[in-house]
Amino acid sequence: MNGLRVIANGQLGEDLGQCFSDFSKQTSGDINLTLGMLNTGDGINKEDIYSHLTSVIQNSDILDDAIVQRLIYYASKDMRDNNVLRGIRMLAGEVLVSLAAHDFNSVMYEIQSNFRILELPNEFVVLALAELATSYASQSIPFMMMTLLTMQTMLRLAEEDSMKAAFCVALEKFSKAIYKYVNHWRDFPYPRLDANRLSDKIFMLFRYIMDKWAPTTSPAQTLCIVKALGPTVSLLLHREDLCEYALGQLPWLLSQYKDKEIDFHVTQSLKQILTSVVLYDISLPRDLKRSIFTNLLHQVCRVPEPPVKENEAEAAGCFLVLAHSNPADLMEFFDEQIRINNEVTRTGILTLLRSAINAEEPNLRDHITSIESTVKVVMGDLSIKVRNCTLLLILTMCEKCYIEAQEGWPLVQYVFSQFVMSNKNLEKPARPNSCEEEKGEKSVRATSLEVLRTLDPLVIGMPQVLWPRILTFVVPAEYTGTLDYLFNIIRILIMAEERKKKSASESTALVISTGPVKLPSPQQLLARLLVLSMLASLGRPCGAGAIGLLKLLPEIIHPKLVNLWKTRLPELLQPLEGKNISIVLWETMLLQLLKESLWKIGDVAWTIQLSRDFNQQMGSYSNTSIEKKFLWKALGTTLASCQDTNFVSSQIKEFLIAPNQLGDQRQGTASVLGHCAENHLDTVLKVLKTFQDREKRFMNRCKGLFSGKKSLSKTDIMVIYGAVALHAPKRQLLTRLDQDIVSQVLFLYHQCSQVLGMSVMNKDMDLQMSFTRSITEIGIAVQDAEDWGFKFSYKELLLGHMLDFIRDEPLDSLATPVRWKALIAIRYLSKLQPRLPLNDQLNILEESVRRLLPLPPLDALRSQGETDRDKELISFLYERSMDALGKLVRTMMWDNVRAEDCQETFNLLRMWLVSHKEWERERAFQITAKVLTNDVAAPENFKIGSLLGLLVPHSCDTLPTIRQAAASSAVALFCIKGVRLEVERLQILQEGLQCDDVQVQVKISSKIAKIVSKLIPSEEILMFLEEALDGLETLNPTCTTACGIWMITVLKEQGAVLEDQLLEILSIIYYHMPILRQKEESFQFILEAISQIASFHMEAVVANLLQKPLPHDRDTKTLWKALAEHPASCGKLLRALTVKLEAGLEDDLARMDAIAVACAIQEVVSIGTPVANLYPELFTLLLKLVSCTLGQKMPASSLSYRRRVMQQGERQQVADPCKLSIATLKCVQAQAMREGLARESDEGDNLWVLLHDPGTHHIGVCALARSMAVWQHGVTVDIMEQLFSSLTSSSENYRITGTAFFSELMKEPILWKHWNLRDVLILMDQSAWDSNATLRQMAIRGLGNTASGAPHKVRKHKQIMLESVIRGLYHLARTEVVSESLKALRKILELLTDRDVSFYFKEIVLQTRTFFEDEQDDVRLTAIVLFENLASLTGRRWKIFFAEEIKKSMISFLLHLWDPNPKVGAACRDVLMVSIPFLGLQELYGVLDRLLDSQDPPRARDFYRQFCVKLAKKNQEILWILHTHSFIFFSSSWEMIRSTAIKLTDAIVLNLTNQNVELLDREQLTTRLQELRQDPCISVQRAAEAALQTLLRRCKEISAPP
Repeated sequence: MNGLRVIANGQLGEDLGQCFSDFSKQTSGDINLTLGMLNTGDGINKEDIYSHLTSVIQNSDILDDAIVQRLIYYASKDMRDNNVLRGIRMLAGEVLVSLAAHDFNSVMYEIQSNFRILELPNEFVVLALAELATSYASQSIPFMMMTLLTMQTMLRLAEEDSMKAAFCVALEKFSKAIYKYVNHWRDFPYPRLDANRLSDKIFMLFRYIMDKWAPTTSPAQTLCIVKALGPTVSLLLHREDLCEYALGQLPWLLSQYKDKEIDFHVTQSLKQILTSVVLYDISLPRDLKRSIFTNLLHQVCRVPEPPVKENEAEAAGCFLVLAHSNPADLMEFFDEQIRINNEVTRTGILTLLRSAINAEEPNLRDHITSIESTVKVVMGDLSIKVRNCTLLLILTMCEKCYIEAQEGWPLVQYVFSQFVMSNKNLEKPARPNSCEEEKGEKSVRATSLEVLRTLDPLVIGMPQVLWPRILTFVVPAEYTGTLDYLFNIIRILIMAEERKKKSASESTALVISTGPVKLPSPQQLLARLLVLSMLASLGRPCGAGAIGLLKLLPEIIHPKLVNLWKTRLPELLQPLEGKNISIVLWETMLLQLLKESLWKIGDVAWTIQLSRDFNQQMGSYSNTSIEKKFLWKALGTTLASCQDTNFVSSQIKEFLIAPNQLGDQRQGTASVLGHCAENHLDTVLKVLKTFQDREKRFMNRCKGLFSGKKSLSKTDIMVIYGAVALHAPKRQLLTRLDQDIVSQVLFLYHQCSQVLGMSVMNKDMDLQMSFTRSITEIGIAVQDAEDWGFKFSYKELLLGHMLDFIRDEPLDSLATPVRWKALIAIRYLSKLQPRLPLNDQLNILEESVRRLLPLPPLDALRSQGETDRDKELISFLYERSMDALGKLVRTMMWDNVRAEDCQETFNLLRMWLVSHKEWERERAFQITAKVLTNDVAAPENFKIGSLLGLLVPHSCDTLPTIRQAAASSAVALFCIKGVRLEVERLQILQEGLQCDDVQVQVKISSKIAKIVSKLIPSEEILMFLEEALDGLETLNPTCTTACGIWMITVLKEQGAVLEDQLLEILSIIYYHMPILRQKEESFQFILEAISQIASFHMEAVVANLLQKPLPHDRDTKTLWKALAEHPASCGKLLRALTVKLEAGLEDDLARMDAIAVACAIQEVVSIGTPVANLYPELFTLLLKLVSCTLGQKMPASSLSYRRRVMQQGERQQVADPCKLSIATLKCVQAQAMREGLARESDEGDNLWVLLHDPGTHHIGVCALARSMAVWQHGVTVDIMEQLFSSLTSSSENYRITGTAFFSELMKEPILWKHWNLRDVLILMDQSAWDSNATLRQMAIRGLGNTASGAPHKVRKHKQIMLESVIRGLYHLARTEVVSESLKALRKILELLTDRDVSFYFKEIVLQTRTFFEDEQDDVRLTAIVLFENLASLTGRRWKIFFAEEIKKSMISFLLHLWDPNPKVGAACRDVLMVSIPFLGLQELYGVLDRLLDSQDPPRARDFYRQFCVKLAKKNQEILWILHTHSFIFFSSSWEMIRSTAIKLTDAIVLNLTNQNVELLDREQLTTRLQELRQDPCISVQRAAEAALQTLLRRCKEISAPP
């Protein structure tokens, strides 16, 4: 990258050279390292090393010459070493060959030096030479003659197979290199060489191998010869004199086709030879060609075992070469072989032909006729594989223009015939198909379709082949599966024909075409294409193709249709662009096109023929298909358009007598007669009446059949009457409805309902369904007539029948469609005049609802089905029944003109909407969604508030269907009121309610609420809230959540306008609170509602809450938290409470209202209210409140004596002002920590215990001060400014609090920097003399901490600070004051010099020594450390004094080395190290060092003996002083000190001089030791016994008995 940037900047010279140099150095270093590893000896993985070297060499452009030479040496050496593994030798050879890219001559020299005449070389030397010839042909050719001459002398020496194989490889590679040179010598960079000399040497080597080695070689050797034969023969063919010999080796090569491992290489060599034959234009002998054809075909068409893919591909490549050079002979061979009825051979030849055509071999195009003849030979073959291959070949022939106009049509017919055959074999096989056969037939079918899909009908010759004969495949039903592609082919051909017409006067027209095929008639084409066009509504390509063809074929269908279709068809196609057109709409449009087309043609005979063609195509479609249903309607429409009434009458009679010709006799006959009645109502009714009267004598009242098994039944006739009424002209219908249609339907129904002349309850479902269908269609027909003056006299009677059907249906199952169809009939009947009274409407609706909603859940209903089909049917019936009920309720509800009547109607659903059974709720909401839609026109004054409150909580119900229905219904209420909404956004939100995540549901419901709540009429909000509060009491948890959210949102959006209704709203809320308190979630919404109200009326709510007695009860706390949680009030609320708290702490006294405010603040902050803006003020006030209430009790007047209901586990709280205040401070501090304004106290939760106890209050304040986030210096400075007055407060507690707080902050330099603490320091100094010990202690701590925070202030005020602190050392009654003074002295003295403290030095030393034996660890430790620090302040004046004090103190230091507190022991070791120089006892350092540095420190006894030995030699005086001072420690309260004192005495006695031993008070010492032998501590007893023995021994030594 650096090099590229240098080039980009134009600095190509020196910098680029440096770049390459750096890279070269890096690569050289890598190779040198690798070579070093290679030369280290055994245990090295040379395989990995050589692999790495190969990669490095191949990826390096530049290598150092020295490195190249070393690499050549090592690689050549290992390559030729027979003791090295073969794989490593091969890798070494690869490295050697790779190095030729850097220094070819050196590599060639190295290899040639090991390739000598008449010496058998190393195998890998030969292979390396061969690889060089391949990789570096240009450089190798000049060396080739020498190499071949040398190799010629070696062949007879080779005996091992590996050596022979190496020579064969070399021959192969050399031949390839020379072949390249022979044919491309101009590309080589040197003068032309005599290639014949090289080929002569190759020939001699090749002849020797073929003569001597080939006849008796092993399989492995044979493979090597086969590989070499191809390149070698290819080379020799360029010589005419060697050509015959070279071709003479082909029989041997072909004879090697016997092993799959060799076959590929045989074919590969053969392909090389055939390529050279073409290149040199050599004619192969006929017998040799025949042998080659046969062997190659065998490679492609092996029978026992499938061919190897690679070998098959190579063989196919050979055939391509042969197709180029010998196409005639090849086609003759193929024709001969394909006539042999062999599946494998045929598939192989067809595949080869396809490959040859795909290769676009120009010489093969002259043999198109031969190829077509070859294909026709196999057209009768029933083999699946042959059929498949034939189809693929035909596809390729069509693509590559290998089809002739005269001979090509049979090939096209074959494609269609194979589709039909495969369909037949799959649907109705002659014998059961195996899995393989079925798969093969599917493959044939798919291939047939693929041929048609990819067929380009405009390639040269194809239009003449296809047009117009391709039309013969349009009408027959067996070709239906091909229509998608067939229509596309026809469309392309017709469009091409249209273009041809525009450019020439002649064209090929369908009507004038002649030939052996029979073309379809115009009526057949129209009938077929029109029916298929129906599929376009389903998005089927076949349908779109059919309608597209109709657009192109008007002239062929009928000349009069050209102008009509030119206008109408584009209009017809427009709805298809959206691809979601309604089936009914599309069907209507097609039928209308048919009507207009027949009217335009105006030819009765043409119309009659069309009706017959429609009828003839009845068998082409299944009875349930959409095409068949449309075909019935198209036939009826055609009859309706026919002006020949006699023909129409005869056709109707024929259909009534023989209805089975239409397929489904009921549906077909009803559809045909119904559409026919559009123009022939009188004729249809007359024929029906005649048929009914004529067939009466055949009536069978039980079965309801007129005649014969396949004749129409009474129920069929009922259905026909309904269809006739539905399609009849409306003006004619009303005059004939009652007498000729309805009365006939009722007559037939009663006839079917009678048994032996008596009417009975009929349970025949078919009868009920037929009757209901007929009545429904009659109702629709009357309604469509839109004659509001027409009174339907049969309305109540028919409604009664329908209700009876519904009542008879069971409530535990849904197995029949009777309920569904009856509901539809009731809906249409209800719209007819005369109008029903409201009570009758309600009764009908209630009965309908009661018979459907209580059904078991859908899953339970489905479980009653025995099969999957039964289950699907039940689901279908359920969906349709619910839809019908919803539409019925919608119709009857909105037909009312009074808003109260609409509300009354809707109330029928109320109990179901809140049902505890979710499936009943789901059904009720499905109906509601049908009733409440955007397009409803509601009466004036229709109220939506109550309905909205009832519906919206269910937007979070348990089922997604309920949720979406509730949301859509709620939105529809606003649309009904005429309110404009964000419809698209609301629709997206409704779709999101499908999610099962409750949180997502709640979020979406909330968004909907925000959008629509502001649109609720303000006068209806109270009704909405009443309904919502009822929902909070009764609904499930998720609905309760939605209910609460909607209630809060409405209050938030419209709270400002509710002032007049505020008291009523609060009254309603309080009314529901007793119940809702038991439901935690609902109660939270109540609190939120009050908070929303308070956001508009805050002052009154807060004033009322502050009057609550202390301690606050649970409800009061909850209300405070609720107010605080409200975003609109939390900020103002905390500010207001802070102001009130400050007012309650005037004169440093805490009034009860201040405590109440503090309790309120605790609740407000406890929910996470931010305190950043008020934190300094809040913290100071609360700390002041804690200080002022310390030790106080709550006045009796403030306690709550009201009666409370205690919750389970709740205890009666005892009011404690200080504890309440501390709780608030704790809450505020916790919030401050969360906001980064403070940090966790080092005391943890113990901090608050310390603050509450008057005895530890100051310690707690110090811990609190340490938790200040001093990096937030702005906040801390504000706190200090507000707390400064505490230092001079009249309240002693508050002064202590302030002093303690400041004492900790005095050590923070950042606070000294940002605020002037000088005044605090002065006040601290004054407080250090105060009579209150706690105040004094805190002041001294502050003075000491000043040393850390402001060292310059210490130096400036050293005198007054030292005096104040030293005075604290005399306060012996309070050790905490002494300890604080010692610590402060230690900190201060670290900043002063000996001259600064000279005046006070002696006093400090003497006072410090008094605390060495203090019982408080802290005091003892601090005193010892301070004494150590004093050593550095002695100066000349006090050095002798300090040495004397050391002598007096040494006994303490020595004994406390084993102090119970390890820190004291460590301090004693440090002070001893500092003190020794003052006594001139530097020899003791060694003893102390062993004590300090040893990982296993010596025991006390050993240490003291070593110490005393050294000390005795140096200074017996100090030893004697230690002895005299040791007695007082025998009575120490610490066992360890007593024990060590005895052990030290033991060591001292042992090392005293005899003179000093005589001076011992032996009696006293003996007495004390004997007493200590009775000590409770065992270690003391043992030490006393040992010391006593030492004393006795020393006494004996001086012969002075004790």
